[in-house]
Amino acid sequence: MRVERIRPVLVAVALLGLTMTACGDQTEAGQRARRNPYAAVEDLPEALAPDGTTIVVGDLRRMPVHVYEDMRCPVCREVEVTGAGGSLLEMTLGKEVRTEYTLSSGLDGRLGGTGSKKAVNALRAALEQGRFAEYRAVLLRNQPQENGDGYTDALLLEAASRVDGLRGPAFDSAVAEMRYADFAEKSQKAYEAAGAPVLPAVDINGRRLPETQSDVLLVKDFLPVLVDGYR
Repeated sequence: MRVERIRPVLVAVALLGLTMTACGDQTEAGQRARRNPYAAVEDLPEALAPDGTTIVVGDLRRMPVHVYEDMRCPVCREVEVTGAGGSLLEMTLGKEVRTEYTLSSGLDGRLGGTGSKKAVNALRAALEQGRFAEYRAVLLRNQPQENGDGYTDALLLEAASRVDGLRGPAFDSAVAEMRYADFAEKSQKAYEAAGAPVLPAVDINGRRLPETQSDVLLVKDFLPVLVDGYR
């Protein structure tokens, strides 16, 4: 898995974008108020798209931001914890965009083990309980070492205990039995059919963010500027 650091020029661009965004804060605040934003992540609607692999979070009427990620990918964790993940959640809560996810398990093949598949299976089980978004954040923030097959049943269940209302017989048995193994396989095929982009990758309003620009995802507050450019 390649990890690229943020180039200084992109930091400068991001800062310029933040300045531009600040000038429009009052207008954007008014728009958010009219949209009646969701109060918290647990209030976000979640659904499985008709394609059977895309997980959709947020208001279906909003512009899509489609994320491709693997739970074992350390850059995916970095984006979630200190990068664009925070802004994406804020925009989803504010009904500015909806977030879509395609979950890859390709790192299992590269690194060995079944941790990614187990994580995808558990995330699909969490979707059945309406707790996908919360559980996904917990898994990434408590990501095991990339080279270890750390997403064990025990870790997945312990992480689920941190999400209110997730643990129970249905979820626990789905994790233990790999109930959604077929979903994990189909999700990986969907990722490959999308061109198997370098992870993490993002499609904004149906257009792929070029790989050469993907390091902007490591800048937390640049995403709103980027999304505006793709409208």
